[in-house]
Order: sequence, then C-alpha cells, then structure tokens
Amino acid sequence: MTAKRQIKTKALGLCSGGLDSILSALVLQKQGIEVAWITFETPFFAADKARQAAELTGIPLIVENITPVYLEMLLNPRCGYGKFMNPCLDCHALMFRLAGRTMQNRGFDFLFSGEVLGQRPMSQTKPSLRYVEKNSGFDGYIVRPLSARRLPETIPEQEGRVDREKLLDITGRSRKRQIQLAAQWGVKTYPAPAGGCLLTDKGYTTRLKELFGHQQDYNETELHLLKYGRHFRLANGAKLIVGRMQEDNQHIQKLFDPATDTLVKVQNFPGPLGLIPQRGDKATVFLAAAICAGYSKAPDGQPADVAVRGVQGSQTVRVLPIAPRDVKKLLI
Repeated sequence: MTAKRQIKTKALGLCSGGLDSILSALVLQKQGIEVAWITFETPFFAADKARQAAELTGIPLIVENITPVYLEMLLNPRCGYGKFMNPCLDCHALMFRLAGRTMQNRGFDFLFSGEVLGQRPMSQTKPSLRYVEKNSGFDGYIVRPLSARRLPETIPEQEGRVDREKLLDITGRSRKRQIQLAAQWGVKTYPAPAGGCLLTDKGYTTRLKELFGHQQDYNETELHLLKYGRHFRLANGAKLIVGRMQEDNQHIQKLFDPATDTLVKVQNFPGPLGLIPQRGDKATVFLAAAICAGYSKAPDGQPADVAVRGVQGSQTVRVLPIAPRDVKKLLI
C-alpha cells in the first residue's frame, strides 16, 4: 500500500455541484491525490452549482460551453430519450469524452465522478454506467469513488494510483451515508442535490421540439429564449416571444440582439416586451406589435403606439390591439 500512496497522481472529476460531487473529490484527496473539476454548460443546464461547490471547497474548476457538439448529440442520441428530450446516457458519455480530452491535454491521470450505483433507476444502473464508460473513449479510466467497491476495478487502481480499500461502496437512493460523511468531514454547506436540466421539463421540451421542427437555423440565444414568456409561431414562420411578467421582460431585454432581432414595447401603458428573433419584415412587426398591445393595459378597440427597435433602427407604429383569445391558436 505504501507504493500506491507514493505515486503522484492527478484526477479530473465531472462536477454537477451536488454533495456527491464534493464527497467523491474528498475521498480521493484523502489518499493524497490532487483533484480538479470540470463542468459543462449549454442553454439546457448551467454551471452555477458547480461554481458554488468549487468556491466552497477550493477545488479548481474548469467550465466549458459545449453547445454546438451537444446539439449534434441531442438531435440523434444513440440510446434515445428519457421521458421528454433527456438523452441521459449519451449526454454522460459525451461529457466523459470531452473531459477525457482535457485530462490528456492537461496531464491528469484519470477521470472521476460522484455517481452512485442505483441512485437513479435509468442512468446509474450497472449496465448504464458500463454503456457510458464504453462510449466515452476512456474505458477503464473512470473512477466512481462513492461506489467503486461495488464496481469493477479500474486501471488507476490496478496501477496503484488509487487505493481501492479507501474507496466506498455506497449504493441505492438513500443519501444517509453521504450526509453522515459530510458531517464527519466537516462539509457543513453544500448545494442542494444537483439537477435542473431543462431537457427533463415538459414545457421547455415542447417548445424545443417545435423549434427543431420549424427552423433549420437557430442560434444559442434562441435556445435560451425558450425559457421565458409566451411563444407564438406566426403564419409566415416567424417566431414571437411575449413576456408574461417583469422577470421575463428583463431576460428578453438582456437576450435581445439589435443586429439581428426586433424588439417591440407598447408606449404609455404597462405591458410586455415582445421579441422577434432573426426576423422583422413589416407585416411581422405590425402583427407582433398588435399582439403585444393586446396583452398590455392599452384600451381595447383603440389604437396603441408601439415602439420598435431592430436592424432598421427605431420607430413607432400605431396598431389596434389583438385580444389574447384571438391569437391563442398561434401559441406554442
């Protein structure tokens, strides 16, 4: 065992930001292994919890946006989807493949994660974990410290870089052992169980499928916009997003690109922002303005002035508000 501990070793872990990620890193640290984390972000999931975990623990974190390569996988996952559009197994395999390249480029010796055997009935069974490993391109180099003694021995263990006897044998959905370990090791603060992938959300994935079905081209901003407001598909194929509340308006304003998009806002009356991504011909702008006016406090049946900003600059158009009931059929 002495020889194993003397081998200088660096490990790179996939970090979701939850307690399991933190504990898996600590298990390896307690063997004298130098650890760092990598996490990925797309419009479908963020790196906020991983950043929080890194701040709490002091473990270095690499953050990469992988949207283009993720979309390639998402459109045709080998294992298909879960309940909605979540390609969990192929997602995990892709993340390990990308993490493995960083491992090689930055001189790490192996990969690890906080996955627990049996914690999730679809993605963390033995066959699922094996599928991910085989399709990652780094078969044998993925250590799962929390369940390692329930899983086959890995190459880092065989090489003496990791002491298998000091790895754990946690299985199942209960988190009692993890909470006990957190208390034992002085981990007093940690993010709530990680999650928040929008590909498991019915409302978001309904809009995403509609986008994929109607547009050959879309940008990353349009994927973010799917999170906010009401979405309309207009007769000419254009898209309109109308805020539901002030928070939506703030996000729409932030995501608005005056070089490509058109933004509409009713003047003189409280109401939502409307955004037409990547389009803005005259007929579309007038229809969008009328729809936004219909959702505003502008009086019914009376003309309303609507400010328009976009590629052609700024202007004011006058429209008759269209009542929400009359555009219900256009809602996605």
